[in-house]
Amino acid sequence: MTLPSLFVSHGAPDLPFQDAPAVDFLKQLGAQLPRPKAILVVSAHWETRSPAVSTALQPQTIHDFNGFSPEAYALQYPAPGAPELAERVGKLLTAAGLTVTLDPDRGLDHGAWEPLLLMYPDADIPLTQLSVQPGLGAAHHLQHHLQLGQAIAPLRQEAVLILASGAATHNLRAFGGYTFDAAPPAWVTEFDQWLEAAIAQGDVDALLSYRQVAPHAAQNHPSEEHFLPLLVALGAGGGRGTQLHHSTTYGILSMAAYAFGEAGVKAGEAGAKAAG
Repeated sequence: MTLPSLFVSHGAPDLPFQDAPAVDFLKQLGAQLPRPKAILVVSAHWETRSPAVSTALQPQTIHDFNGFSPEAYALQYPAPGAPELAERVGKLLTAAGLTVTLDPDRGLDHGAWEPLLLMYPDADIPLTQLSVQPGLGAAHHLQHHLQLGQAIAPLRQEAVLILASGAATHNLRAFGGYTFDAAPPAWVTEFDQWLEAAIAQGDVDALLSYRQVAPHAAQNHPSEEHFLPLLVALGAGGGRGTQLHHSTTYGILSMAAYAFGEAGVKAGEAGAKAAG
């Protein structure tokens, strides 16, 4: 069984409480995929100097946000850890020439547990988390994350779901200016459309140079940690991608999701036919 690699936009921490298309999509996504034996999450919210992977036996739920309702801080995702998968990830990255740290204590930040809470609410699939490295500098970090994905690609044939969690657009400086169901401004829509086209065409060069060629790139990603998981999913998929979902929340947060690799394209086409 070969699984696609996925990129999902995880949204704000209050997403599980909202009545929104993105919530409906994530709730049905897990059921549409073959059940994985384990999950590797690549979250924008775990930043390290070099790749790190969690070997925690029972990862704690981390509430790494401020200013939301008490209900958001009560959410828990008590999934079992996957230390054997973490060690496998470490070996794959080491074989690719990357320096890897195994972290026995790292829990699940909301970039990891929020989409999983909706996709697999029973929290019964073992999982581990891989960090991102936005501090490497513009000349290196985009190619580095593509390489990360390429290194872990064999996991897709081992019934492991690679779930990259970030945001197709992510300008929190503009967050307070829009209501949850606000229409997106043009600078969000134009970047989102460019991203969909580049992924559909498998234009890796354009995605690696998105900051120079995409419309409003810096405005949509003032910092790049939420874009980097997309490149990991792309690298792991090894080919063009297909959009599984598109909507926005709070006007400026695209909730676009993509599947990569042949299995991912087939899954996207099947989902589109079902939706139609």
